[in-house]
Amino acid sequence: MGRRALRKIDPELDLTGYLWRFEDLPRPWNPVPIFDRIAPLEVEVGSGKGMFLCQAAKANLQHDFLGIEIAAKYARFTASRLAKLGLPNAAIVLGDALRVFAEIFPENAVDTVHIYFPDPWWKKRHWKRRIIRPSFLADLYRSLKPGGIVHFWTDVQPYFEESRALFRQEGFREKWAVSELRAPSEAEGRPIPDGHPPPGYQTHFERRMRLQAVPIFKAIFEKPA
Repeated sequence: MGRRALRKIDPELDLTGYLWRFEDLPRPWNPVPIFDRIAPLEVEVGSGKGMFLCQAAKANLQHDFLGIEIAAKYARFTASRLAKLGLPNAAIVLGDALRVFAEIFPENAVDTVHIYFPDPWWKKRHWKRRIIRPSFLADLYRSLKPGGIVHFWTDVQPYFEESRALFRQEGFREKWAVSELRAPSEAEGRPIPDGHPPPGYQTHFERRMRLQAVPIFKAIFEKPA
């Protein structure tokens, strides 16, 4: 099942406040210029078409949601979705998540991080490009508040197991791990740990994988308090 082309963005749609370039982020970090307030901050690494960002921000107005997307066309598309919804608690950054965590976020700045279906970079010589690497996890650990959590989902089991080991190696505590093949509605009633997203498709990629009956591997990690 191929990926659908992105819908055209209304040229009259004002993306101000919803689309931020990496170069324009507040330095030193301050969420107020983006969200006009201080609130628990959740960050999504690789927002794609913005399904999770829109759903999560709409469902939890008490938290602020910042997506990071390196592809300009997807960052603009997500910003247009947020603008149409008029969500005051969500924005998207056009930039590299590695640099955002390494250069922008200070210690103990982020409450929750979401990493859904990152590129597995199948060939071994390309593994150094994977987002789940020791240097990134060190920046992630530093940026998270004590007790902060990370959601990591992938459809590639070897990548999942290797990533779990790296998270533990960098000091994270694994709270929960599971593989799912069934649709979320069929899994209702199964115990879900605190901080887990509500049942439902979190990303367009997950929906496509579920339609193809591809298992999804999920884990939640915590920075010890």
